[in-house]
Order: sequence, then structure tokens, then C-alpha cells
Amino acid sequence: MTDPDPLVPPATSSRLWPAVTAVLSVLGVGALAAGAWGAATASASGPDPLPSASPTPAVVRPSAAGADDRSLPGIAALADAEWVDRVSASAGIPPRALAAYAGAALSVARTDPSCGLGWNTLAAIGLVETAHGGMNGATLHADGTVSPAIVGIPLNGEGTEVVRDTDGGALDGDTVWDRAVGPMQFIPATWASAGRDGNDDGVVDINQIDDAALATAVHLCEVGGDLTRAENWIAAIHAYNPSVEYNNRVAAAATQFASVH
Repeated sequence: MTDPDPLVPPATSSRLWPAVTAVLSVLGVGALAAGAWGAATASASGPDPLPSASPTPAVVRPSAAGADDRSLPGIAALADAEWVDRVSASAGIPPRALAAYAGAALSVARTDPSCGLGWNTLAAIGLVETAHGGMNGATLHADGTVSPAIVGIPLNGEGTEVVRDTDGGALDGDTVWDRAVGPMQFIPATWASAGRDGNDDGVVDINQIDDAALATAVHLCEVGGDLTRAENWIAAIHAYNPSVEYNNRVAAAATQFASVH
């Protein structure tokens, strides 16, 4: 796994970037759909961070919780607690974050079964964007909120896309430029349409990991369609952040997570 890089322009996912580079084109579906709802065997070859092209891997869903298991709210209750504890320990992902990622993948598997989004892709984005809500001294709390809020650099064209303020600074505190916010680093313009209430508390909160993970899952499915197709997965991640380096890092992390049992 790689450390998150705050200098990589955060999520600018309000439009699809059709140009997929030759470097990205060598990625196989193993990085993103590997175990589309859970973990399947996949690996990177040697020290190269780019996984080799491979056929669609077998799909193994994370264990779903029983109908009476409501120890966690909303989508986080969909994932079996024992599965979360086991995989969390093996993958080095905080249990509360993993419950959100797995729950979001299980949720979209019900509402959009043709998408084929893996929990490992959401976990990879969470790792690269904010170290699962833990970068810059932030803490992911038991209720899924992240504080202090993780706010990215201004998208002012200095090594980033140019995105002028769209929310009057309501989410990011910047009335001149938009900034990415929260554990999954949404910009306000994208959050306005993609935001979801993942923990069923009646509030759509960009700083709450269930809300942010579900929003990411729905957005990737809407942009990419069938994410078990390599080119669709690549395009969806590229739309989330149009950077070759970002795509490579998410693919490498998703592939590593896919090998965890």
C-alpha cells in the first residue's frame, strides 16, 4: 500500500474524462473488480505497481450481516462483524471504515447489480485519498464521522484542475475556489448531486464515512457502468481523479486488498 499524497488533486468527479492513457490501458479488471463484492485472489507482479492484465476474477461477496444485526447504522450494518474484524486485521483498514466500504458495495449490489463494484476499490480510494479518514491528524470516530474535517488544497489551477467556488464556502470554507472535503474527498459541486445518506440519520454529511462511501459507490457505478470491464473501471477512477499516478495507486491498492481473506 502507498501513503496518501495530499498534493494529488482530489476528486474532481463531476465529468468523465474519455482519454485513457496507454499506461492505464494495461490494467486488468483484477485491480478493480477483483472479488467484485469481496476479496478474490489477485496479485501484482514483482515491484511494479501496475497489476498485469488478467481475466475477470471469481466473485466472492463479503459476509452479509443477519437481519437483526444493527450494531452499526445504515449500510455499515450490512457487512458481517466477524468478516469485518478478520479482513480489517489482515488489510490494515480500520474496522469502521471497512464496514462502510463493504456496506456500500453490498448496497449497490442490491440497487445496481450490473455494476460489479468491489469493496476493495472503495477501500483503495479511501486509502489513497485520506488514509481512511486519518490523514492530517483527523480521527475516524465510532459513529463514522471524521474530525477535524479533511479539506484539500484549493483547486486553483496550480497543479490542479481549475474549479471555482460552487457552494459559497459552505462545505470547504473557501469562497473563491472549491476544495475536496471529507474521507472520500468530494468537491462540493459533485457532492451536491452524488451525496447520499448512508447511515440513515436523515442527514447527507460529506464528513461521515457511510455517507461518503455510499456516494462514491453510486457515483462510480453511474459513471462507469459495468465495472468488471477493465476499461470501464479505469474510466470511472479516472473520472474521480484525472491523474495517471492516482489511477496507478488506486489500482495497486485495490489489487492488494483483493488478495486479503
